[in-house]
Amino acid sequence: MKGISYSRYGGPEVLEYGEVRDPKVGPDQVLVKVRAAAVNPVDWKCREGYLDSLLDAVFPVVPGWDVSGVVVRPGASVTEFAAGDEVIGYVREDFLSRGTFAEYVAAPVRTLARKPRNLSFEEAAGLPLAGLTAYQVLVKALRVARGETVLVHAAAGGVGSLAVQIGVHLGARVIGTASERNHDFVRGLGGEPVAYGEGLAERVRALAPDGVDAVFDTIGGDTLKTSAHLLAPEGRLVSIADPEVVAHGGRYYFVRPDAEDLGKLSELAEQGVLSVNVQETFPLERAADAHRLNQEGRTRGKIVVTVDRDDAEEAS
Repeated sequence: MKGISYSRYGGPEVLEYGEVRDPKVGPDQVLVKVRAAAVNPVDWKCREGYLDSLLDAVFPVVPGWDVSGVVVRPGASVTEFAAGDEVIGYVREDFLSRGTFAEYVAAPVRTLARKPRNLSFEEAAGLPLAGLTAYQVLVKALRVARGETVLVHAAAGGVGSLAVQIGVHLGARVIGTASERNHDFVRGLGGEPVAYGEGLAERVRALAPDGVDAVFDTIGGDTLKTSAHLLAPEGRLVSIADPEVVAHGGRYYFVRPDAEDLGKLSELAEQGVLSVNVQETFPLERAADAHRLNQEGRTRGKIVVTVDRDDAEEAS
């Protein structure tokens, strides 16, 4: 089958399009014909070796953890899905090798949920990792309650844009940092935008003089330090970007695959609570360009790689 792979750590130039090994389907796995796969910052961080201390890389590595597609064949013990079902997944294992940037992926059933019927395959591919991150941080780590004020950083990005929508759905007031060109976009999601940069603390305090109840940090560094001083008494701080959050009394969080949580996100999408903004799509053979664009860090919503349907049909 066709796919993207890399045989060593490095920049986007190490990504190669060509033949990759066909996946074996274990008892607890589902063979999925990939229709789209989203790009996430963790993808290029893995590719460059930043997660080598956490995850073994079995080269050649097929990158990608997000997927939307159609079930071809469930494994012997799988009863949750049948051939023809449309699914989404955060297909992360505890090593790097069998990713979603290919015509087919063998996905552990614990990583999958049914695809929202009202989303395109491209939109649906952008929901799993970013949506799970937003949902798990807001609901499980920060325990956001109705009436609270939440500060979400990078509110126009993949995780941030979904966090704004989930926070509003939970009944919270959501303040979101974003560049000025994205302020209308953040307002459209239900958030109150504030600009990045010098004076951020003063702008947030003007909106929340008594401090914010919770901060969802997606940036780290100086932004994290500033955030710690914006908390109300008993306020909570979680970062997905900087482990130093612990030194500021907060918690570092790494998203995990969870079929139940992913199913809830799918339901929220079908109810019209969640939408996924796709900034740009690339064909599979241009995955390196998708990585480059994502690595620039100025994405509004998601960048998605699509698999040619005709090619996938022929491969099956």
